[in-house]
Amino acid sequence: MVIDPAARSTDGESVRIAKDVLCAGAAAKLCFPDGPEEYARALARRGHRRPVVIGDDRALLRAVALLHKERDLAGVALAVVPVGAPGAVALARALGVPTDTVAAARAVLDGTEHSLHLLTDDSDGIVLGGLDIPSGTEPEPTGRRSRRRWEGLGGRPGRCLPDRRDGTEAVPLPGPRAAAWWDRLVHAARRARTALSRPTAPPGPSAPSGTSVSPGLPGLPGPSAPPGGRRSGTAGHRLRVEADGVVLADLDRPVRWVSVTPGDGDGTGLAEVVVHWQEAEPPVRARARAVTVSGADFRYRADVVVGGPVRTRTWTVHPDAWRLTLPHD
Repeated sequence: MVIDPAARSTDGESVRIAKDVLCAGAAAKLCFPDGPEEYARALARRGHRRPVVIGDDRALLRAVALLHKERDLAGVALAVVPVGAPGAVALARALGVPTDTVAAARAVLDGTEHSLHLLTDDSDGIVLGGLDIPSGTEPEPTGRRSRRRWEGLGGRPGRCLPDRRDGTEAVPLPGPRAAAWWDRLVHAARRARTALSRPTAPPGPSAPSGTSVSPGLPGLPGPSAPPGGRRSGTAGHRLRVEADGVVLADLDRPVRWVSVTPGDGDGTGLAEVVVHWQEAEPPVRARARAVTVSGADFRYRADVVVGGPVRTRTWTVHPDAWRLTLPHD
């Protein structure tokens, strides 16, 4: 039983309840790692015991990543008791783990093992629940919105913000002429940088018979917006999206966002890719074994981790790559 230090500090009572339920139902060895190295040692010394993680989504991802690094992920059945704020255990809840401490602990004792898919990228990163591109954390574009943000901070163009609490010097707000000149300069620089950083896009091949591509199939629910807030920008994002070599989106047409999920439970062993356009039209959906996204520097959100910026990244689905203990129902 590996108890994450963040869980001990944020909700010690739930940790105590989980320990009492698990120790009452089975013999357990308790591990209290204080850092990544001790966390890795605790999993490495598990022997034939089943690892049980008590903590939030980051603790679960850390355990899966360590077992994946050992190339022993498929041979270990993981179990988790989520402890943390609702947003910090959203991945565990999406995977089917109860967020109630007692129910989750009983599922560890009486549940069944389920084989799940996962995604790996070309930097050996892992994705359990899904990823969104861009990540939803990009800064807003400069221009008029920048001036509105300055005004919302308590100043008008030409005025100064109040002195900061750390003693650093206040920053003068630009006047109307300076702001307009600066906006034109920023827009010109952004256009030049985007033109220089765009990769050349060869014409995409036609869809092979084994790849399914469909524009907005009726009856299939669309993916939700990525966690972490609103979408940024009104001009969209110029990305090239390929699913098993089939081009779903190219750099000549901006997209709103792209989502990729491992596709657990569909029986195909393929990832689901959804491209949402900037315009109000049905998204493009596809299923593929590998998804490649390229374009100007972009970030992506893989489960609860934001990665990038990168210019290209490929994700590959691995069917039934890991096992998680879930309730019978």
